[in-house]
Amino acid sequence: MTADSPAEALARLAAERVDHRFKGLPPDADGHTVAELAAERRNLFTGGFATPVLALSAERLEHNLALMETYATRHGLAFAPHGKTTMAPQLFHRQIERGAWGITLAVPHQVRVARAFGVRRVFLANELVDPAALRWISRELDTDPGFRFICYVDSVRGAELMDAALRGASRPLDVVVEFGAGEGARTGVRTEAECAAVADAVAGTRTLRLVGVAGYEGEVPRADPERVHAWLRRLVGLAVDFDKAGRFAGLDEIVVSAGGSAWFDAVADVFAEIPELSAPVLKLLRSGAYVSHDDGHYRKVTPFNRVPEEGALEPAFRLWAQVVSRPSAEQAFANAGKRDAAYDLDLPFAQVVHRDGAERPATGVSVTGLSDQHAWLRTSEDADLEVGDWLGMGLSHPCTSFDKWPLIPLVEADGTVVDYIRTFF
Repeated sequence: MTADSPAEALARLAAERVDHRFKGLPPDADGHTVAELAAERRNLFTGGFATPVLALSAERLEHNLALMETYATRHGLAFAPHGKTTMAPQLFHRQIERGAWGITLAVPHQVRVARAFGVRRVFLANELVDPAALRWISRELDTDPGFRFICYVDSVRGAELMDAALRGASRPLDVVVEFGAGEGARTGVRTEAECAAVADAVAGTRTLRLVGVAGYEGEVPRADPERVHAWLRRLVGLAVDFDKAGRFAGLDEIVVSAGGSAWFDAVADVFAEIPELSAPVLKLLRSGAYVSHDDGHYRKVTPFNRVPEEGALEPAFRLWAQVVSRPSAEQAFANAGKRDAAYDLDLPFAQVVHRDGAERPATGVSVTGLSDQHAWLRTSEDADLEVGDWLGMGLSHPCTSFDKWPLIPLVEADGTVVDYIRTFF
């Protein structure tokens, strides 16, 4: 199919009816469309929302989007943010409106979501050898001349499987050789000589077109600035060698891509050193977790901590739960657990307590564990916490926050809910 226009696709989201599928939303909103509910501008604390409920800060989201747009422009980088972090078409298009080249994804299902909502450029940062998925993507390319799709290849066998699945396609599939980050890292070819063999395999087909090289510096073993910069220079060197060997002959542009959310400053440094090649270079950065940022993992490792003059991202998520049990002076329980909170790297962080319209710091309250639907809270003697209080918690690792909430309230600082972000996992 040819993708809908973004306006048409996003209008479908606004017309979706609210019901039991969407946790945390007001029960009396059942039957409203998302657009109707957003127009009511209900307050998160007094508008009938039920805990647990995940809120995304409207102001902090906007700040983060603007900051990364400025960063990419300042460093001469094209930007294809990793959409698998959010799987939210509304956010895809807000990123594209802010100058993103396209969206990076990881698996075919995610590409189908992006296409259903009008995304015209997709970088699949993964190998793709599934015949059914390859044939579907080929049909998308054949029926939509404006669709651009690029994916990884990291083996001769993979190139052969792709070629077999794509026989008869009218447009070749664009691929980049994935250069692995080292022994013991994730996917990717381990040596430059093996990269050349994969490139030769691609050149031996009519269904694939080699357009560049790529990788993921976040997988460099024992990553530190020196090791990450060294690997990125090897990636750039691979592109230079391929170009000298004539492997990019006839291209309008050469793709060199990297970029997670922990080392994009190193990517900017090294990509600034890319020499002139036989065609213009698309220096494609793929960082994605910046959208919501977080209160744990990425807050500690963000490149903006290393280069503070570039600005600072802001954590945009807050998970609200209600205190439902206070069995002792040292212990309490809130009604959010593993089904609601990201917990793959760090437990949530108790931040604020909301009671009777007033908010104060969650002094003396810490999260010590998660059950399926309960947060275990340790309370010190100076903790002012009662059954019925709302507890606001910061989260770590946004990649496992968005996937637990199919419809997320977008909330202004005063608690007004101005929109709802739909996710597809």
